[in-house]
Amino acid sequence: MEDISRGVRSFTLGTAVSRVMGLVRESVFAHLFGVGAATDAFNVAFRIPNLLRDLFAETALSDAFVPVLTAEKAKSREAQNRLASNIFNVLFVVTGFLSIAGLLAAPYLVKAIAFGFGRVPGKIDLTAQLTAVLFPFLLFVSLAAWAMSYLNTERSFFVPSVAPAVFNLFSILVPVLTYGWYVARGKEPIFGMAVGVLVGGLMQFLVQTPLLRRKGFRWSPVLSFRDPEFRRVMALFVPVAIGLAGTRINVLVNTILVTPLAEGSVSWLNYAFRVMHLPLGLFGIAVGAVALPSLSKLVVENDTAAIRGTLTDSLKMVLFLTLPTSALIAGLAIPVTRAIYERGRFTTADTLATAGALVLYVAGIPFMSALRNVAAVFYAHKDAKTPMYASFCSIGLNLVLNATLMWVLGYLAFPLSTTLAAILNVGILYALLPRKVGPMELGPLAAYAGKLAAASVAAGGVAWSGNRLIVGQWGTSFLATAGSVTACGLVGLAVFFALSRLLGITETRDYLRRFLRR
Repeated sequence: MEDISRGVRSFTLGTAVSRVMGLVRESVFAHLFGVGAATDAFNVAFRIPNLLRDLFAETALSDAFVPVLTAEKAKSREAQNRLASNIFNVLFVVTGFLSIAGLLAAPYLVKAIAFGFGRVPGKIDLTAQLTAVLFPFLLFVSLAAWAMSYLNTERSFFVPSVAPAVFNLFSILVPVLTYGWYVARGKEPIFGMAVGVLVGGLMQFLVQTPLLRRKGFRWSPVLSFRDPEFRRVMALFVPVAIGLAGTRINVLVNTILVTPLAEGSVSWLNYAFRVMHLPLGLFGIAVGAVALPSLSKLVVENDTAAIRGTLTDSLKMVLFLTLPTSALIAGLAIPVTRAIYERGRFTTADTLATAGALVLYVAGIPFMSALRNVAAVFYAHKDAKTPMYASFCSIGLNLVLNATLMWVLGYLAFPLSTTLAAILNVGILYALLPRKVGPMELGPLAAYAGKLAAASVAAGGVAWSGNRLIVGQWGTSFLATAGSVTACGLVGLAVFFALSRLLGITETRDYLRRFLRR
């Protein structure tokens, strides 16, 4: 069994910087623009290239590219760099073409996806204009994801994980600096946010290039669709893109269905989704991203026992990290949302609406995180079709739930269906794992998860109760809210670790020791 804790620690530290900067960006966004037609338009416009980003960038690219690149690295540096250059050049051509095509087709895409915006004069036109501006982001972020995949193969996790912080920095600076310029000229200032996204995407790639060279990458002008290794990547890429993009496809479906609902629904869901992505990126995605190169190496070595051990360790680790975090965020959903967003044009009513969606989103974090790790076993075995079929099932469930529950629960149906779809997806893949790695002992893992869940729910309950008490004494100012979140969160963590010891969860101490050691 490979110990992935050091890589997870590096990835998590880098991601922590990026995710915190992301929340700062969302806080600035909420302060400048609040909730309304312009924010709904921007969120839908940004979601269109974001779906393609998952098809061509972080998820699909890394899980198809890393296993094959790992095998090429075992041959020679020259073979590794030839494949990497070929993938880079193909990405540049394909995503560049799609960016231009998307820019031209923006009005038609928006009319199909955001048809519900037609009730508000000018809303569809604004969404189409923003979509046209944002589409080249696909090219920049795809190249950034390519760089991340190469560096992860080299077991370098910190710089790729912190690179999105640069994206967030420019996404903050540009709209802040240009807001007055747009207003003075009678233009919609949210275009500054779109320009900031473009500049940030380019910088996210450029900040990784110095380390690429230090790690030995040398670019070559090879562009071959017939190269056998390139075809191996593509054979994985298509089903991986469909399988791993299940969550994003669900988000796109949600977008189409939610646009006819009350104005602000798209924005409330987006604000909640951004908060949910902090623990998901810090822990769930981190463990999965670090585990994939290790699992790919073990598959090359044909060490099935070590694969089972590494997978079990990664699942226990991800549950240890995500269950208490999710419970604490759920218990503190209102003060967390208030501290991040409630200022400027973001009202108390927006806080309550966003917090309701956040509770339902964070309930799915442990399952989304486990999905990433279980799916990595299939990708390491170069089997991308099984996760794709499982994703089809989850998308089908998501569609049915959204179409039926939205008339009862309104916008809250969408985070609930996302969580339930993730549960189904990971359940299917876990049931099929024995085909790849032999029998998996579910009993010990289930008992471990049950004990963790009990300690986590108790911690979240204590945090919730403590916050209610503090709000009555301190009020709801920013300092009072931030102090309440900090104090109640720390007390909740103390309760979690105390109960973990009482319940005999020895892994909690072990994981802390592994994360803290040098």
